[in-house]
Amino acid sequence: MEDMPVDVMEMVDAVALLKSDHRKVEDLFVQYEASKDGDQKTALAHQICTELKVHTLIEEEIFYPALAGKIEGDLLDEAYVEHDGAKVLVNDIEAGSASDDYYDAKVKVLSEEIKHHVHEEEMPDTGMFAQARASGVDLISLGADLKARKEELLAISQDAGLPPAKPTVVNLMTV
Repeated sequence: MEDMPVDVMEMVDAVALLKSDHRKVEDLFVQYEASKDGDQKTALAHQICTELKVHTLIEEEIFYPALAGKIEGDLLDEAYVEHDGAKVLVNDIEAGSASDDYYDAKVKVLSEEIKHHVHEEEMPDTGMFAQARASGVDLISLGADLKARKEELLAISQDAGLPPAKPTVVNLMTV
């Protein structure tokens, strides 16, 4: 063990990292729902949006492409579309504040969309994460890639802020 160049404690499984993100965002939604203070709600909503932008980026840039052709294709297609629906709300929420009309409703609908998406990914046996575990993909190496990109994105969010979330597959037509 002493000859191992990588600290075992630093190794992170991709699925474990993504599940940890899910729990963090779920907790932030609970805090948002419990808050009565407009400024606190706006800050929590912004934190939720930042976490979701980072999470969707690392999934779409690294995790989903690594699973392409190795898990059920419909799961990946649906995940991209679900992400895009969330991105529309994320951008709208970030552009406003808790004093805006429909703000609470937008955060609530985003929470419901994320709950559905998380359920799809984490479903035992048939969910994306279960299929990823059965696929033979190196989840430790993938986890390291996810972690590195996540740290990079979080640093950008602290420094200059992340740009608006960009839909990947949904065509947003102007009316």
